[in-house]
Amino acid sequence: MTTTRFAPSPTGRLHVGNIRTALHNWMLARQAGGRFILRIDDTDAERSREEYVEAIRADLAWLGLDFDREERQSARLDRYEAAFAALHAAGRIYPCYESAQELEVKRKIALGRGLPPVYDRAALRMTDAERKAKEAEGIAPHWRFLLDHAEPIIWQDAIRGPQRFDPVQLSDPVIRRADGSWLYIMPSTVDDIDMGVTHVLRGEDHVSNTAVQIQIFTALFAAGFGAPSDSAPALPVFAHEALLVGREGKLSKRLGSLGCETFRARGIEPEAIIALLARLGTSQPVEPIADRSKLVAGFDLGTFGRAPAKFDEQDLERLNAAIVHQLPFAAVQDRLPHGMDEAGWHAIRPNLARVGEAADWWRLVTGPIAPPKLSREDRAFVAEAAAALVWSEDPWGALTARLKQITGRKGRALFLPLRQALTGMDHGPDMGELLPLIGESEARARLQAAARD
Repeated sequence: MTTTRFAPSPTGRLHVGNIRTALHNWMLARQAGGRFILRIDDTDAERSREEYVEAIRADLAWLGLDFDREERQSARLDRYEAAFAALHAAGRIYPCYESAQELEVKRKIALGRGLPPVYDRAALRMTDAERKAKEAEGIAPHWRFLLDHAEPIIWQDAIRGPQRFDPVQLSDPVIRRADGSWLYIMPSTVDDIDMGVTHVLRGEDHVSNTAVQIQIFTALFAAGFGAPSDSAPALPVFAHEALLVGREGKLSKRLGSLGCETFRARGIEPEAIIALLARLGTSQPVEPIADRSKLVAGFDLGTFGRAPAKFDEQDLERLNAAIVHQLPFAAVQDRLPHGMDEAGWHAIRPNLARVGEAADWWRLVTGPIAPPKLSREDRAFVAEAAAALVWSEDPWGALTARLKQITGRKGRALFLPLRQALTGMDHGPDMGELLPLIGESEARARLQAAARD
């Protein structure tokens, strides 16, 4: 079964880049009838906050990205200990005692010599006596995974194509801090094994992590930890999508502050966010598709490009308006002003960029409106309209046809004074739909008021 996961750290709110990753993993799983797992990566006890866990759940629910299972890394510490023990017994991890400052000095020296800033494995050359001396000084070790330098790391990326890394050019990654806490790289691999994750879809900033994790997968399997079976492939399919950039073509700090909380406050519909992010960075056109089943059906990793995906807030605004124009009454009725029924929504919907604007347009129906300042000729004309108004199934059509016959007016000269008198505005919803909502007595009263001023 296709199984994907979204693995946010609860150290802040979701931003637009996180949302895009969650969406694409959800789409990949739903298209295949598979499972979508929410995995809370909360091993960083100092920075993780329960309020952010709740916010992540709420944001996914608002977006309609339902998950089949939730996991918490903080509840899986025993599995990480077991993996650590297996790797240690296999000779694939080793203790290191350098401070952050010492490592930074080494990095600068390597760069100064024109060399890649790769860890020099000095800790491997330490004797037992030297290690004991460090620990006697109160220096606890951090732990690195020992990369195998014998073979290149190769995989077929579902977006980037063939990938090849020389492990000699990579530092042995730190997997555990001196205080015993875990870094991302090993627990994530353990979770993917235990949860049967078949596809790891994430940003291209994780490409080098994937190279390292492939070796951790292999080392854990060789050590007898979570041996692969027919139902759980040895390695997931890896896919790395291009990162989002702002409309100016650069990585933008603003993208890190744009999240569901901001979108909700601005009246952006979740369907608009989904429609934009579903195809952003692909060869498929971004369209105002409110039916996400259509987006899911067309989801294809083969359409993803390598160029950075440009996120433009103006595009989102345009999509939002187009999506609002499609929303059925049932989807919005609990957000509409009191008294607005389905006919009212249908009349006003084409004029909205956001559902929250409906209240302003509904005042054209409920009133009061400010009578317009009309010319003497137009006042006489709307007075005739008040007298000619006869209610029917199509009062607007009947009124304008009768006035055209009586006065000879047509086009703008016929319609604009009537709209102004009835709504106080020069533009707005279709009068054929609006006039029945205003009602006969109120419409006549407005025409008469406009004729007097």
